[in-house]
Amino acid sequence: MADRVTVIGWDGSPLTQAARSALSAATLVAGAAHHLALPEVPPRAERIRLGSVDLAARRIAGHRGSAVVLADGDPGFFGVVRTLRAPEHGLEVEVVPAVSSVATAFARAGMPWDDARIVVAHRRTLRRAVNVCRAHTKVAVLTSPGAGPAELALLLDGVHRTFVICEELGTSREQVTVLTSDKVADLVWRDPNVVIVIGGAGSLTAASGTGSGWIAGHEPGYPPELRGWALPPADPRAPQAGEGEYAGLRAAQLARLGPRVGDLVWDIGSGGGALAAEAARFGAAVIAVDADPDACRRSESEARRLGVQLQVVQGHAPHVLERLPEPDVVRIGGGGVLVVTAVADRRPQRIVTHASTRDEAEAIGAALAAGGYDVECALLQAVELDTADWTERERTVVFLLCGRHPEPRA
Repeated sequence: MADRVTVIGWDGSPLTQAARSALSAATLVAGAAHHLALPEVPPRAERIRLGSVDLAARRIAGHRGSAVVLADGDPGFFGVVRTLRAPEHGLEVEVVPAVSSVATAFARAGMPWDDARIVVAHRRTLRRAVNVCRAHTKVAVLTSPGAGPAELALLLDGVHRTFVICEELGTSREQVTVLTSDKVADLVWRDPNVVIVIGGAGSLTAASGTGSGWIAGHEPGYPPELRGWALPPADPRAPQAGEGEYAGLRAAQLARLGPRVGDLVWDIGSGGGALAAEAARFGAAVIAVDADPDACRRSESEARRLGVQLQVVQGHAPHVLERLPEPDVVRIGGGGVLVVTAVADRRPQRIVTHASTRDEAEAIGAALAAGGYDVECALLQAVELDTADWTERERTVVFLLCGRHPEPRA
């Protein structure tokens, strides 16, 4: 019975000596159709068309002889190695890597990629992959049928990005196309492909890769003096939008929202954009909504100050919400029961808002409960002191409400 399998990466280049030696001794070879057609595959070897890796692993574990699995690029990078190494298969895995398709795509684009986010888009993860593209200036997307360049572009509606689409890398049909996202959905693209998505504030820096380059992945470009979160506003003299701008309340709201990479956050009644920008610092995609043009401009300014990506939408809730993509978590800074009810109809995982009076809090809590949410309410009181003489400078009292949906979003 086989207890060892050699996994060979293939990037279109001639196979290495190690790969050829493993293939020449193979009595079972698994791979895609173009792998099984390689001349180095022994003609007498049993061949398995690779669909389900789990099924192939079971076949390999029961095979008497030498098994080889062929895969595109580096099979240890979002590849078959993880599945083959699962304890239930009992296989010892030896890997002969090749250049990953992501590395090849960035090489064709002539860009560094140590500062890029890398995501895999399947039908079930497409929405989250798009949210990463909303939130970050350089993202490589490993696509799949039904979750390709056109679908990415359609879900990015309203957010301008540049796509570098690399089709069938390493083959004679390889093609690299650069288009703006509004043009991508009009064309048909060949699988497999890798899409590099670039854009947003600081996109020129993202494309050129300027910077020190000391850590892989996205390094948030916060100014060094801005450590921590629930930060004070950029200009303490700026007009504020009521309790929603208070740093202590904002900290409590962010803690209950829990924004993370792959999420889409709505901040309705975003005011000066303080909470929206800080949610984006956690890696989430954020849409800041406000009816006031001046508030929208302040939100854009706050995003620039913190070096994050925001989509700012001017309009009155709840009507403006109808054309927005589905959220994971929502902060409501104003609008009362009418807006809470409209948001609850979209079934985000969490809804966080606040109220100035107990009657208002009870009405909002009832609306959340009617929408199927488990409701939490806390009365928060904060007293700001003047440390020169330790006298009271300002007192804030507010009801904090959080609705948690019992069914998690896919």
